[in-house]
Order: sequence, then structure tokens, then C-alpha cells
Amino acid sequence: MNDALMMAVWSRKPKKGLLWHMDRGSQYASESHRKLLAQHHMIQSVSRKGNGWDNAVAESFFHSLKTEQVHHHNDITRDEARQAIFDYLEVFYNRQRLHSANDYLSPVDYEKLKQSV
Repeated sequence: MNDALMMAVWSRKPKKGLLWHMDRGSQYASESHRKLLAQHHMIQSVSRKGNGWDNAVAESFFHSLKTEQVHHHNDITRDEARQAIFDYLEVFYNRQRLHSANDYLSPVDYEKLKQSV
């Protein structure tokens, strides 16, 4: 998880105060993860215990990831799975997949539009 967060920080360069929403998993509560968030001035937001609606956006994303990518690959190695998920996120999901919450633009196109305004 920390590696994925660092990759996002390096590529996206978020402003101070970014809200990082997560579930109650132990990897997110670890000292190393909390330290990484603090180093990059991110605010940690954790779901309330037993309240799935707090995490609806993340749950929706993981549903998309599983149905559009993961369930189409059988009997692959961990490295192959890692590469397939990276390709899905960086090539398809962020650059090509249209999102209704973004006025039917990809996340990259939506960000570009918002930065130009």
C-alpha cells in the first residue's frame, strides 16, 4: 500500500491537505503508513466501524476493478497480476474510462479541465 501511495504522490503531486479515505484495515493503521501521510501533509480519513456507506466511493472503485479486470484473469502469477492491475489503472481507468461523476470525462481529462479553469 505504501508503494502505491508513493507512486501516486510522485506522479500526481497532490497539494497539502489531501484527504486520504480508507477502510479500517491494519495496513492503513500502521505506523509506516501514518508517517508517510504526515510527511506528505495528507489527512487520514477512516470509515466508522460497521458503516459501509462511509467507504462507498472506494467500494465502487474496487467493484469496477474486480469486474473489469481481475475476474478476467485466471491462473496468473502475482507479478502478472500486479502488472495487469497497473495497466488497468494507469492506461485504462485514469486515461480512458469515462466517469459519470466527472461529467463523463476520464480522471486525467477532468483534472486537466479543472486546472485550466
